[in-house]
Amino acid sequence: MSTEQRTVMFARLVSDGLQVTDGALAIEGDRIVFAGNRDDFLAAEDADSFTEHPLAEDATLVPGLIDIHCHGANGADFSDPEHAGVKDAIDFLHRSGTTTVIASLVSSDHEQMLNATELLAEFAEAGLIAGIHAEGPFLSAERCGAQYPGFLTDPDPDFVADLVMASHGQLRTMTFAPELEGTEDLIEALVSQGIVPAIGHTAASASVTRKALQEITEQLESAGVDGFTERPLVTHLFNAMPPIHHRDPGPAAAALEMAAKGHAVLELIADGVHLSPDTVRMVFALVGAKSIALVTDSMAATGLADGQYTVGPAKVRVEDGEAHLAEGDRQRLAGGTCTLLEVVRRTVAAGVPLVRAIISATKVPAYLIGLADEAGRLHQGFVADLLVLGPNLELRQVFRNGQLLD
Repeated sequence: MSTEQRTVMFARLVSDGLQVTDGALAIEGDRIVFAGNRDDFLAAEDADSFTEHPLAEDATLVPGLIDIHCHGANGADFSDPEHAGVKDAIDFLHRSGTTTVIASLVSSDHEQMLNATELLAEFAEAGLIAGIHAEGPFLSAERCGAQYPGFLTDPDPDFVADLVMASHGQLRTMTFAPELEGTEDLIEALVSQGIVPAIGHTAASASVTRKALQEITEQLESAGVDGFTERPLVTHLFNAMPPIHHRDPGPAAAALEMAAKGHAVLELIADGVHLSPDTVRMVFALVGAKSIALVTDSMAATGLADGQYTVGPAKVRVEDGEAHLAEGDRQRLAGGTCTLLEVVRRTVAAGVPLVRAIISATKVPAYLIGLADEAGRLHQGFVADLLVLGPNLELRQVFRNGQLLD
């Protein structure tokens, strides 16, 4: 499709918590110029100037999915990248329905993290990814998950400044443990650079977690950056943190409380491995779709067969689609192997309505990374990123920037 063409599709639309059963979506160049009822579109004076892109009667159109926590795919590890491998991984993710990707780094040697950040910045500046997420190195060794403990440190604003410079301003989020010394200075450093602080890989108490989330919220609200989120993020809720105990509720309980009040967004890896379907359904019921970001935490094995892979310096064994450390504590999960569309399917299978699951895979993550007025909705003026799905949420077609991907 060239940028001069005007195209219209007729199908059910699901976006922004709503659905239009007999809908129309019109694209001109890389933008959506109409999204709404079919009859309203046909009544417009210029309706005849659009060429129909025919779809099956059972098709559903949804916004392109947005993954803000993704470590790689198709054999590529974003923490140890090679240029060709990263490009192939990004192409795979786009074709799989994740039209907007934040590339995630695990903790590693500072020089290696900076080198990986600098390379990923090239892809961000080219518009192939939407930015970079640093998962560490300011994490709890007690709750390190698949992260290598030897690379974990207390918060260091100087290293944040180095990462920002290496990223050419493309660092969007950073995960840290709030119980570490220097947290307050770190929060200030992140917010001042337009980076969303995310709490995770933590053994903090409920009170420490709540205090940190409150501090982040206050800092974000006072930042005054146009389009910048005013809610902090919680990295993969329940994973890499202690379970809730009735006498020691821990970080998960505080995160749920703050999200229910609208003061935090919770990542959920709803792939059927990291979380029980019952847990996913419960969190949606407790805090609502607008306080949840569905993520994959995907690693290099995504899209490939079982076998041996890496996540940063860690060796990973994938069996039956589940990634675990190949050495040390082999029961530890080491990322996911699902695409975000697969996560959406499993969220719906858990009992969450599609209209709500789509909010958490599109509108919410767009808001978190400053794209609330650009992506994540089927809306006039928004970028033409959208998926054509079948009745079982199978992927039929992907449009990115108005272009039909092969």
